Amino acid sequence: MSWHLGRLCGFDLETTGVSTEDDRIVTACVVQCGGGHPTASANWLADPGVEIPEGAAKVHGITTEQARAKGRPAAEVVEQVTAALAQVQRDGIPIVAMNASFDLTMLDREARRHGITPLVDVIGADKLRVIDPRVLDKQVSRRKGSRTLTDLCSHYGVRLDGAHASDADAIAACRVVWRIGQQHPKLAGLALEDLHEQQVQWAGAQARSLRAYFARTPGKESWADGVREDWPLVPRQAEAGER
Repeated sequence: MSWHLGRLCGFDLETTGVSTEDDRIVTACVVQCGGGHPTASANWLADPGVEIPEGAAKVHGITTEQARAKGRPAAEVVEQVTAALAQVQRDGIPIVAMNASFDLTMLDREARRHGITPLVDVIGADKLRVIDPRVLDKQVSRRKGSRTLTDLCSHYGVRLDGAHASDADAIAACRVVWRIGQQHPKLAGLALEDLHEQQVQWAGAQARSLRAYFARTPGKESWADGVREDWPLVPRQAEAGER
């Protein structure tokens, strides 16, 4: 059976900012859907242990006060989210994440921050099976313009209920990849392992193209250095003194 007709696991985070090295998780969702079974969603609200900037709170709707009053300890949330994703991977279910390298890298750094074994070490880097709707869309569609999750939902006719809420974004990402699988039989016919490896290559090529665009565009030259080719996870750089 094609991967898009089987069970999918949507994963999404809302955070204190956009730095995977320094920012923290605020909300998380791991939702299983499709495959002829009912949707099963797990949601977390964390107390990140730091102030949530006003700009971030305006995006996802969670203030510092709310997170402190109702959020669970960050380490507990990170451990449970990591365990949930490890289990679906063991079950042969792919993780679906929009801009996966952000969410998976953020989770990785939070795990290391709190002394939790990271997902990549729990299951092994070669066992990761991830599907990224943005990477797939860039590969199959040469249209111009923005490719946010909202844009992809509009393009593929997918309902998005409450953008920038972890559960809504996670489910919508699964619906988008299902649509892409429907519309592109050759892509749908790939084994999960092959699809993952293809995305590693596609994401790298897409990053190089974006870097070249920034480098030649007046006013954006400095952005080129921040473009990473790594997918679906940016490897952690060893600190001084580590082997």
